[in-house]
Order: sequence, then C-alpha cells, then structure tokens
Amino acid sequence: MIVVVAEKPSVGRDIARVLKCQERGDGFLRGENYLVTWAMGHLVTLCEPDEIDEKYKKWRMEDLPILPETIPTKVISKTKSQYNIIKKLINDRDTEKVICATDAGREGELIFRLIYSQAKCQKPVERLWISSMTDEAIREGFEQIKPSAEYDGLYRSATCRAQADWLVGMNASRAFTLRFDALLSIGRVQTPTLAILVKRHHEIADFKPEEYFTVSADFGDYAGQWFDPAAEDEKKSSRIPDQETAKKIAAQVKGKAARVQTVDAEEKKDWPPQLYDLTSLQREANKKLGFTADKTLKVAQELYEKWKAVTYPRTDSRYLPMDMIGRTKLTLQKLPGEYQPHVAAIPWKEEGKLPFSKRIFDNAKISDHHAIIPTPQTAPLDKLPPDARKLFDMIARRTIAVFYPPHEYDQIKVITACEGQLFKTTGRTVKINGWKDVYPADEKEKDETLPSLHPGDGRTVGKTTVKKESTKPPAPHTDASLLSAMENAGRELEDEKLREQMKGSGLGTPATRAAIIERLIQVGYASRRGRAIQATDKGVALIGIAPEEIASPETTGKWELALDEIAKNQRDTQRFMQGIRNLTTFLIQYARDTKIEAAFPEEMRRGKKDAKKTAAVKPLPDAVCPLCGKPVQENQKAFGCSAWRDGCHFTLWKDGLRRGGGPALTEKLVQLLLKQGAVKGSTGVIQMQNGLVTFTPNGAEAPSASMPLIYQKK
Repeated sequence: MIVVVAEKPSVGRDIARVLKCQERGDGFLRGENYLVTWAMGHLVTLCEPDEIDEKYKKWRMEDLPILPETIPTKVISKTKSQYNIIKKLINDRDTEKVICATDAGREGELIFRLIYSQAKCQKPVERLWISSMTDEAIREGFEQIKPSAEYDGLYRSATCRAQADWLVGMNASRAFTLRFDALLSIGRVQTPTLAILVKRHHEIADFKPEEYFTVSADFGDYAGQWFDPAAEDEKKSSRIPDQETAKKIAAQVKGKAARVQTVDAEEKKDWPPQLYDLTSLQREANKKLGFTADKTLKVAQELYEKWKAVTYPRTDSRYLPMDMIGRTKLTLQKLPGEYQPHVAAIPWKEEGKLPFSKRIFDNAKISDHHAIIPTPQTAPLDKLPPDARKLFDMIARRTIAVFYPPHEYDQIKVITACEGQLFKTTGRTVKINGWKDVYPADEKEKDETLPSLHPGDGRTVGKTTVKKESTKPPAPHTDASLLSAMENAGRELEDEKLREQMKGSGLGTPATRAAIIERLIQVGYASRRGRAIQATDKGVALIGIAPEEIASPETTGKWELALDEIAKNQRDTQRFMQGIRNLTTFLIQYARDTKIEAAFPEEMRRGKKDAKKTAAVKPLPDAVCPLCGKPVQENQKAFGCSAWRDGCHFTLWKDGLRRGGGPALTEKLVQLLLKQGAVKGSTGVIQMQNGLVTFTPNGAEAPSASMPLIYQKK
C-alpha cells in the first residue's frame, strides 16, 4: 500500500477521487493501491521555551538569550488525533512508501517533513508537485512523481526559516517586554513591515500643507489650465501663490480671443499588464474590489481547492513555462461563454497558434510555481459565490488580455495663448484600443479625448475659474500600497547583491504577506479604518525603541538571500544559523543596554490582571461636560463626565463613529468639539447637536455615523 499525505482534507478528497480511493476510514480514504490521508495545516510545531526547560516559564532577563542547540518539536494538541492517524498509517507494516502531497512550496514541505520526523518514520518518500487541482493535473503529477531527496534543500530552507524566526522572535520579544514593561512582539518580517507604516505615520504627521491657486479657462469645446513656462518644476508650474494674482489672470482673459499656439502629439504604447502572481492579484483586488490581502488569498485558495477554477495561488511568478503553451490555449478555449468573444479576438497565428511573448512564457522566470491563470476546466460561474466570481473574472480577463496587442494612442499637449497668458491642455487620441477591449471602457480616458486642434485655431474664452487648493500629505497605506512597499522593500540598499535579492523577495513571501499585515493588527501595532491601514501609538512607540538591525529591510534581505541559497543547496545551514544566533545575542544586549525610554499605555502593560478594567482614568484639560458643566475625563474606551457617579451619563465612545467611516475620537478632537461644537478635518465634519455627535464625510449631504451624548445601559 502507498500512503499519500495531503495538506488539507479537501485536497485529500480530490486526490483520492483521482486514485479511486473510495473506501472511507477514520481520517483517510482507501483504494486498491493507494491510501490517502491528510493533515490540517501544521500538525507538528516547535516547542515553546518553557517546554524545553521549565525555568523559562518565568520571564527573566538573566535567562536570555535562549539558544538551544536544537529546538525540539511537539504535536499540536488540537489536532493530535489526526496526527496519530497519519503516524499509524505511514508506519504500518503494509505501507511500502509514502508520497508527500502537501502544498508545493516551502511551508508545505515543512508540514510534511515535521510529521514524518515526529512519527520516526523510515519508509521511502516521493514528492507530488502540482500547480492545479484538476483531475488531469493530479494524474500528470503522479505520472511525474519525483524522489523526495530532490526537495531536501527546500526542507532545510524551511527549517532554518522556522528556527530563525523562533530564536529571534522568542528572545527579542521577551527582552524588549522585560526592558520596557509592556507586552511587545518583535519579528524579522513583522517589525520592518511595521516600520513602513510608522514611516508613513510620521510623513503625514510632519506634513505642512501649502496653499496655492489655479486658474482654468473654458475655450468652448475644450479647457486649459494656466501655467508659467519659466517655472523650474513643471509639476508646480500651474501653482499661483496668492489669490489676487490668480483673480487678475482670470479677469484679464475672460471673454477675450484666444489662439492655439502649439499642438504636440507623442506616440505612446501601453503594453498589456502581465499575468498575476499572488501579490499583484492582492494589490489589484484591493484597489478594484476593496478586498484585504487576507481575503484575496482566501478567495483565491477557494477557487483553487474547491472549484478547481484557477491554478495554485501562492506563487511569486508572473510567467508561464514554455511547455504550457498548448495547455494555455486549451484553457482559453474552455473559459465560460461570456469570455469567448474576447478569446476569439486574440490575434491568433497561423494554424490557431497562440501569439508568443517572453512577457508571458519564460522558463527562466519560473520559481516553484507559475503565474495564476484559470484551469482548463470550465468554471461554473452560476455556482461561484459573488466574491469568488469577481476574483475569477479578474484572473480570466488578465489571462486573455496578455495575448492582445498594446493599447496605442497619441498623447496630445495643446498650448493656448490669450492676452499674453498661456494655458495647457492634455489629452489623448486612441489609435488602437488593443488589450483594453477586454475590459469595460474607462470613463476617465473618455474625458481625456480632445477635439481636432491645429496651431492658429481661434477660440473665445468663456468661463474662467479660480480654485483654491493645497498640497496633500501622503495617503495612509492600504493593503495594495503596503503589499507593494513590502514587495519592493530594500530597493534603496547600497549592497547590489542584496538589492537584487530583495527584488524577488522583499519583506515576507507572497504566501505570508497577508498574514503579516493581519498579525500587526491583531497585536495592536496597526489598525484599519476603511481601506486605510495605520500604525497605532503602540506601533509608533515600538519602532522608536527597535534597533535598525531588526527594523530595517536589510536584515530580511540578508535572510531571504541566505534561505534562497540554502534551498538551492548553495549555502551551509550551520553558517546561517550561527549568524542568527549572533543577531539574537545582539538584540538581547541592545535591550539591556539601551538608554532609550518609551512610555506605553497602561492597558499594554505586561502581566497586569484585568488591565482593561483597571486602566487609569485621566482628566481632559480645559474640557467640561456639555450637560452639567463638570470636568470631562478619559479612560481606555471613552471620554465621559467625571460626575458619572452622581448620575451624569455624558459619554463619547472613542470608536463610536468608525463604523460609518468616521475617525476615532482623540483627546485633541474632543477638546475642539466641546469648545466649538464642530470640527472639520481632511475626511469630513464632526458635529455635536440635538443630543447627538455625527460625522458627515466631505461632499456628503447627510451624516454617515452618529452616536448619542448620553450613555444608557441596555
């Protein structure tokens, strides 16, 4: 009997169906020659420090660093029953060999190897390596089964990654928690990712807006914006520093004759976007669909596992191998009917061959997996849940669009003169729509279309507009921009080899970036507000005390370079792990010796029982209750009247407006609100009237969120 170990029950059932394993057992399916069982993700993990030595139950600086020669493993108690089933099956005397069928990647390799090692199994092992879950792909995978030894480098890389994260995380988190008396979590990828958020936090906080004015003129069938041709910075050439000057220009040209001075047309080509890897799919799904990175991964995984509609999603490649040309043609032909008009419009070569391009097919750009595309199995669109349907649509259209010609247009720049003043107009004239035919028309591009204009054409200035504007701070990060920053982290590094490695890896991997973002939110270092992800006070404070060696992407660049070389059998694991031990020792010493001080809020204190209940209450300076005139105070969750024991229930919950897109209430906001009755910010207006506090977004006619001034127990 051959025992096949899959990573999840759903994958195990798919493999069992192909292998005709129909006899049900406890945690497995049996056939004539094969028996298929499954893990549930990780069944075995590294032990905690106190499981290695009981003295580590109490956190003490003198016990650090914790540097065991080997880190023992343990069975996870929650899924111990399934582990015992696998252990019994793979060690059974009737078992000839074991096939590792966990996900084809670094983490999947680790899941199986830890189970195999923990079970002390000695049976020979082979590796199933597939990129889609269709029956055909599974059958092909078994026909091309490989010896497990070919993936030993990947296993060593996975083991080093896990042990390195353990050594740095366990030690640094304990050391910084003890030093600053606040529960702090430090991590190799987590901390530099947080540093990206904190950098943006400071950029926004330190930003000083500059006011300026612009003047636009309506020429009838097009409009132009005034500019100064002598300006040093072309991007700022339309800015007029004072309103009087802007009004004079507007009055000078209004109703006067104007003439087209120049018309410049520059030929442009927009090549089709490349196929998706996971990170680019997550970025675009965040922009277009509002999905978080975590949600995109879960929906893509569902499309892969449950619906067999797309290939393996946890990939870092945007290319296909050369031997997939034929299968890709079949995939396109098997797409649901609504996509077939677009498929038919692909510029097919003679004899129905696909147009070939190195931007699509390139063996040199393939890592463990190829780009995400649909499978050659027609997706059941009517059965897909709405979110899965939307994500599949993105993947299907991208797979078609890459075979289309470029979008070609003339970029038009028109200069119109009037009374010695110059006005600039930009637009485009589309020559070949190309790959954009696959997508719905872009309204913005429609608006950029200009009439046919030639030098010397005359117009009369109709309406003129003076507009007050100001420079804008950088926008808070979203999942899309943070994923991009993580993917491109370290591009500014001086070391060329490191910089090159970071191009391919950045912070984390495509499979882990979503979890890293969610982890930052979970531990209180970041928070979501709508689509924005922002560092919290706790996150800002942590980066303020963390050394560059753990907060800089350079550290991760070095690790990813080494782990990649280990996976390719080009680097010794002992040398890598010694470097990790050295880094761990440095972080402990840094925490002991640093003179930096940081204050963390009371509820973040380490080891304080019922901290939320006993969190300190502090008075709010110069703020009085609008109901009774007594001083207002602040606690962990709200601002309220200090006379609450006497029956005054004035309360403003800090997060009371957030569900409707409003901001969290801060000390400064509440002080202004109580003093002025209304506060206008960059996103909208907070107002206090008629017993309510409301938030009205800019441009909206009605409030999107409200809460009463009086708290009443339900």
